Amino acid sequence: MDQPVPFALRTRTRLDFPATEARLRELLAAAGFGVQTEIDVAATLQAKLGLETPPCRILGACNPAFAHRALELEPLVATLMPCNVVLWERGEHREVALLDPGFMGAVLPELAELGHSASQTLRAVLEQLEAEAPA
Repeated sequence: MDQPVPFALRTRTRLDFPATEARLRELLAAAGFGVQTEIDVAATLQAKLGLETPPCRILGACNPAFAHRALELEPLVATLMPCNVVLWERGEHREVALLDPGFMGAVLPELAELGHSASQTLRAVLEQLEAEAPA
């Protein structure tokens, strides 16, 4: 896997793209996250630029309890919402990556504890996805 970055969480799986997306949605829902927005990046690049690219989808995930608490602490945190969960093809693997909510604490110290909690929840989602079909 590529080098870790301080602002993102990621994992890989050998599940095919549709199965990875379906399982990811199930795991997010079980963790209290709903998918509020979806962007089919490959379809957009095809339609707008005529480019053929591997499948790539961005899911805008939101946990209402985390979002409400964060907005109470700092309304401008809305600029970081929803949490983008990116799923794309990488050769024989599917990679899932997302902005680590723990990173919010570096930007807004009053959100450090909440960001850490949300980060732990999303780490568990990624770990479960990876454990089911490790890359």
